[in-house]
Amino acid sequence: MAEEKKLSLPEAENFIEREINRDLSEGVYAQVCTRFPPEPNGYMHIGHIKAICIDFGTAQKYGGKCNLRFDDTNPAKEDTEYVDSIMEDIRWMGFQWDKLFYASEYYDKLYEFAEILIKKGVAYVDDLSQEEMRQYRGTLTEPGKNSPYRDRSVEENLDLFRRMRAGEYKEGEKVLRAKIDMASPNMNMRDPAIYRIAFAHHHRTGDSWCIYPMYDFAHPLSDAIEGITHSLCSFEFEDHRPLYNWFIEQVGLFPTPPRQIEFSRMEITNVVTSKRKLRALVEDGVVEGWDDPRMPTLAGLRKRGYTPESIKTFITSTGVSKSRGATIDYSYLEYCIREDLKMGNKRLMAVLDPIKVVITNYPEGRVEYFDVDNNPENPELGTRKIPFERELYIERGDFMEEPEKKFFRLAPGREVRFMNSYFITCQEVVKDERGEIVELRCTYDPETRSGSGFTGRKVKGTIHWVSANAAVRAKVRLYDQLFSYNEETKEYEINANSLAIQENALIEPSILEEPLGSRFQFVRNGYFITDPQESTEDSLVINRIVALKSSYKPVEA
Repeated sequence: MAEEKKLSLPEAENFIEREINRDLSEGVYAQVCTRFPPEPNGYMHIGHIKAICIDFGTAQKYGGKCNLRFDDTNPAKEDTEYVDSIMEDIRWMGFQWDKLFYASEYYDKLYEFAEILIKKGVAYVDDLSQEEMRQYRGTLTEPGKNSPYRDRSVEENLDLFRRMRAGEYKEGEKVLRAKIDMASPNMNMRDPAIYRIAFAHHHRTGDSWCIYPMYDFAHPLSDAIEGITHSLCSFEFEDHRPLYNWFIEQVGLFPTPPRQIEFSRMEITNVVTSKRKLRALVEDGVVEGWDDPRMPTLAGLRKRGYTPESIKTFITSTGVSKSRGATIDYSYLEYCIREDLKMGNKRLMAVLDPIKVVITNYPEGRVEYFDVDNNPENPELGTRKIPFERELYIERGDFMEEPEKKFFRLAPGREVRFMNSYFITCQEVVKDERGEIVELRCTYDPETRSGSGFTGRKVKGTIHWVSANAAVRAKVRLYDQLFSYNEETKEYEINANSLAIQENALIEPSILEEPLGSRFQFVRNGYFITDPQESTEDSLVINRIVALKSSYKPVEA
């Protein structure tokens, strides 16, 4: 007798994979097939990323397939703009779907399925208004009441439903409902709507339909049509699972139905992901668009300079669980992008709020160049030359006329090191007629040249600088979180300081050697990206990805 061949399965790393392994080992399914099913009614945001990684990542791990299906059953809110953006986001994240589908492709089949339910006596046309349906529905502690139209005959329901399809009734005048149990403790099972009337233009089917299937009806049956094995979704759909299964069972055409498995949602501090609220920000002009770098959309994160790798690390390292209510601190996402950018990008000097420095004892017309490591932590990135001359610029915040006790940067009579160059001492402060500081006159010590082996006196402060004549002028946008949480009102509010713009920032000239869209660390200022859409070779626009300082403290192993 031949020895039975054992099925080789990958080691399960979470509860979803344990369930899949069991299904495969028991022969329930031969191959894993998942799907990512967004509704094209807005841009994808950071809350969707977990589902993307789980849906596509699970299929990859099991050598299976993952479809992309747009659940486009609500024409009034959907648009091809959102379809295109979602596909771009998925590709940017490094995933590729096996097949592309739209729920609207199944409208004919779904209509047939609805008639099957009517003929079985488990669906009926209801004349109750929305308000009346709410009153009949009951509460979490009280059962609902049957609609007076619930016991219409099969023939009458078929006739009414077909007349709905023909456009004979107004919106809200009739609705097709499932006949399940108005006393069910699960509110989703209390005769949910299946089809509603909507005279709305659909972005794919045009005006060929005036009735549209409800999501809870179209979604499970679309999964079944496509041969999906595991419908992976967040916990908000757990109470919908009995209805998901009910529709597939009642249609009765799918001997191996898909299995729905729920996982915990990703909640992030100070991040609002409601599409309704995000759309309002766009429409009201609070932000510049769905891809505004302050927005929690993938398009916004991409424009801000986040990398797919950092986002995947953020998702995968937080794990997959069944627990609810877990909230991840936004600072951990910032930690992930810092870690991703730290070793692989150049560190340049940039002065965001410049104040002029004149080295009075430095020869006029002289320019010398210093060899500087592109990244002191990564020698493989090589070196570059930076120019030093009589006139320089430093950060305004690196000078204080009357220094505080723990201020160790430049001040009158104080000596500091200018990074990679010389010791500099401030000798005189020049002000304009309004009393504002416009220039610092300083001297340098030529014996303290960086790399000269100087081992004399010590200084407490080191500051960065740029050459006045060689520096590249740029517009720099400094972003912070778009929302802040008000402890008194317990509501998220718009952060009025979410964007600051430095119109006349100055950057060392080597930035011109890098292509648009390159990322850098600006020493002491954070990580930045040249905006590839708004920058030109003659006019740079630079976005700050994340500041250097972090409130996140990684757990030590």
